[in-house]
This record gives sequence, C-alpha cells and structure tokens, in this order.
Amino acid sequence: MELLTLIDLAGSVALLLWGVHMVQTGVQRACGARLNSLLARMLGNRFQAFLTGLGITAILQSSTATGLMITGLAARGQLDLAPALAVMLGANVGTTLIVQLLSFDVSSIAPAFVLTGVILFRRSQGAWRDSGRVFIGLGLILLSLRQFLMLLSPYTHKPELTAVLASMNSHDLAAILLGAAITWISHSSVATVMLVTTFATSGTIPLETALALVLGANIGTSINPVMEGSRTDPTARRISMGNLLVRCVGALVLVPALPFISALMARLEPDAARQVADFHTLFNVGLAVMMMPALTQYARLMLRLIPNPQESQQSSPGKPLYLDRLLLDKAPQLAIGSATREAMRLCDLLGAMLSAMKDGLRTTDPNKAGAARPLGNAMEDLGAAIRSYLAGLDPDTASQPEMERAEDILAFCTQMLHAEDIVERSIVPMVQKMARQRIVLPPDLLRPVLSMTQQLSHNLNICATVLLGRQTQENNPLSGQKDFFRDVEIEATAAYFERLRNQSTEPGSALEQGDAALVGETATYQLTLLRDLRRVNTHIVAAASYPLVTEDEQLFLGKEAPNAPAPSAGEPSSVAPSIKADTES
Repeated sequence: MELLTLIDLAGSVALLLWGVHMVQTGVQRACGARLNSLLARMLGNRFQAFLTGLGITAILQSSTATGLMITGLAARGQLDLAPALAVMLGANVGTTLIVQLLSFDVSSIAPAFVLTGVILFRRSQGAWRDSGRVFIGLGLILLSLRQFLMLLSPYTHKPELTAVLASMNSHDLAAILLGAAITWISHSSVATVMLVTTFATSGTIPLETALALVLGANIGTSINPVMEGSRTDPTARRISMGNLLVRCVGALVLVPALPFISALMARLEPDAARQVADFHTLFNVGLAVMMMPALTQYARLMLRLIPNPQESQQSSPGKPLYLDRLLLDKAPQLAIGSATREAMRLCDLLGAMLSAMKDGLRTTDPNKAGAARPLGNAMEDLGAAIRSYLAGLDPDTASQPEMERAEDILAFCTQMLHAEDIVERSIVPMVQKMARQRIVLPPDLLRPVLSMTQQLSHNLNICATVLLGRQTQENNPLSGQKDFFRDVEIEATAAYFERLRNQSTEPGSALEQGDAALVGETATYQLTLLRDLRRVNTHIVAAASYPLVTEDEQLFLGKEAPNAPAPSAGEPSSVAPSIKADTES
C-alpha cells in the first residue's frame, strides 16, 4: 500500500471524526441545555434511563458525550450510579444505529445533506444555523465513509493483506485485540466496524473473524473515556470503568460461541454487511438485557472497586477536583459547571483563611494566624487551574452564552484572589506581628473586628449562592453591605479619637503615665484591620456583581450588573486581569 493511499485513508478517518464533531456541536448548540434538562427529567427508572441514553446518543452520535453529561449529573448528586450505568447501556445501543444506517447504500444522499446544511448555516440564525452544522456533519460522515471504502476496495484482495488477515482465522482473541487497538487509535468504532464490513463483504476475512473484530471495536470505544477521563473524580471513573468492564466480560463470554453465532447469522442473513451490523447491535442489546436487572448489585461492586478518596481535599486543598478536560470539547456546558464547582471552593478557602485570622486575634501564638498562608497558596493554585481550564474552551464548540458565562467565572475568581491577597499579605502579617508583641485587642476594640469578620463569612455564603444561580433579587444582594462596613469603620475611628480626647483631659490618664504609645498602637492595629477587612468585602461584593446566571435565571432582571470596583492603588495582586476589565465603582 502506497504512502499516498495511507494518507488518504487517514484523511478519510479524520473527515469522519470531524463530521461526528460537527453533528455533536451542532446539536449541543441548538438544544444542549434542553438535552441536559431532558436527561435530568427522564431518569426516574432504569428503563427510562436506558431509552434516554439510546435517544440522546443517536442524536449526538457520540456515546462519549452522553457519558460526560451523565457524569456531570452524577457528580452533582442528581443521579445514582445504577441509572447512570443504565444510560450508558442505552448509549452503547445508540452508537450502533448509525452503523445500521450505513450498512445500506445511503452515500448518494450525502451531497443533499451538505447542501441543506450550507443553506441553513448561511441563511439562518440561532437554532436553524446550528441545525445546518448537523446536516453538514452528517454529509461529511457519509462522504468520508464512501471515500474510505473506495480507497480500501482495491486492496481487499491483495495477497499481503489477505495473508495478514488470514493469520487471525481461528484466533479470535487476537482479532479482538486488533479491533480494540484500531478503535482506540482512530477514536471511532464506526470507522472500525465499516472497515470490518468491507473486508467481510469482499470475502477477505471469514464472518467469525469479522465478528471478533466487532467485539474488539466495542471494547476499544470504551477504552478512550477511561484513558482520557478525570483520574481524580471517582464518579467519572466508576461510570467509564463500569461500561468497559461490562463490554470486556461480554466479549470474553462470546468468544467460545463465535463459530456457532457466525453460522447462525449466515443462515438468517445472506448479506455480509447486514450480518456485521446486526451482530454489532445485538451484542449491545444483549448486554443491556442481561445487565439491567443486576444494575443495583453491579453499582455496589463498582463502589467497592473505586471508593471515594478519604482525604484528597484535606491533603491538597489547591488541587482541582472536578476539572475534566475531556468536557471542554465534548460538553462545554458541563465544563462550565465543573469550573463553577471549583470556583465555589475558592469561597470555602477564603472563609477558612478568615477563620484562621479570627483565631489568631484571640491568642499570642503567631502560628494560629499563620495557618491561613497555606490556604492562600491553595487558592492561588486553584485559581490558576480554573483559568487554565476555561482558557481551553473552544469558541467553535461553546455557544456565545457559554463563553460569556466562562468570562464571568474568570472575573469571579479574580475578585476572590484579590481578596485572598489582602488577607495573606496584609491582615495575616499584622495579626502575627501583634501575637509576637504579645498584643491582644481588648474586648471593646476586638468586637468591631469580629463583627466584620462574621459578616464577611455571611457574605461569602451569599456570594456562593449567587455563583450557583440561585439568587433572584433584582439588585446585588451584597450592595448594601458596603454601608455596614463603612459605618463600622467610621464608628471605630470616632471612638478612637474620643478615647484620646478623654485620656488627654483626665488627670492620671494613660497619657500622663507614658502609656499613650501603647494605646495608640493597639487602636492603630484595630483601625488597620477594619480597613483591610472592608477592602476584602469590596472584592466579595464585586464578585457577586457579575451576571453569573443564565438568561432564564437572570439575577438582575432587566438591570445591568453594578460595575466591579478596581483594586485600590498599590494593592498587591497575585492574578492576571480577567477577560472583563474591572472598572471603578
């Protein structure tokens, strides 16, 4: 086989994959949110879950995309493992439908699909434009397969190729491994099964070997989610590994029966292409029939095989837990949901830093407040991971609202990290300095600081609620908190000067006894802490000001979001500017 022919074959496979990608992205752009909503509603029982997985995969032409959607629901606690595995059984059947269609000669309608898609894409907007992408993708799939088979047909009777394939006769395990390897490399079970169909139709390989190659293709298409999926999310690993294990066991069970099955199918269906396609479908239907009654027990087995990590977050709080890069191209909406979950962890880490600072105010041990520093480093690491993850979103795959949502999450993270800078670089060193000097604020000076800290923790909870899109007030729910912090600072400043005036006019006061410096230094610490806590609140309010919810959940209900305040002059920052530039409030 010439090098040019190999390049042509590789190009045909690449065109097939690109066609599948266009179908998937077109469907997701046109009705991605509705598909997720439908998926969440139709999982009441295993049978519904199976049919839902079958239908969505038939539309998306990708069991991987369906698996990612299911993983997102399961990771959020909206779906148990047993129905998730039922969806994957349905998805496995759904991927066989395109092979059933292509087993007939439908390549002649490919130009009509492409023409229809181009017209819709160029003349329409919104969902119709995205439908044009779907038609173009379907046309490319048919064209690529026709080109692939045309290029391969002259070589089906080549002695060299025939000798290689003949060596697998009566070696079904070797054929299974070869089929799995080809599918894993090409990332397409459709291409592998159509290749097998070509060999079987031309008589290059016997039907038994063709069926073994199909079993390998089913295993190979389940390997990719395991290899490319998140290694830190146990939910994703259970679903992908559970699906792979079912197919591996099913294939091994059928190996001894392949001679009988091939003879039976040869009697029932004379067309070799139909024999391969029907076996591909019947294998996955058979797995579903056998596994559906035992899914509860199988889910328990997967939970034992892949348990939840016990101390992953405590031992490494800055390590992302939910960022799966496979979601970026396959399911951008779920990728944004994963980034949102990580952004909420920034709120938790900042709250823990404030708690450590508060503990340090009550003691002369500098290590109490110093416990906030590792948390600050973890926030910076996590923020960098979120930025890097969202930068990987493809504008061609994600819709415009999804890209805007990603920008809002980046802006949210930027404000959280500005607040972290203030706590780590200003507040914590000051509290540690006070501890080393054996200075503890008296109750009347400590009370405003603790009041601000408590309010900051409350504001962080509200900020996290806004991030989740559960806040429906017309205005930013934290906008009034600026007045509270300003009033506390003004009252503390007035009390400080009032105390100085009283001490300067009373005989035997601290000023006359030489304690004025100590009184002034203690009050200065308090006022500086109050000022810095107020700055922290400014960034929390700014984070809650971004329109972080979808159009049907608009936080500001027809009102523009308040502009986020820019950091004050000279304020340290550990993060790069977000996509949206901060403006003065």
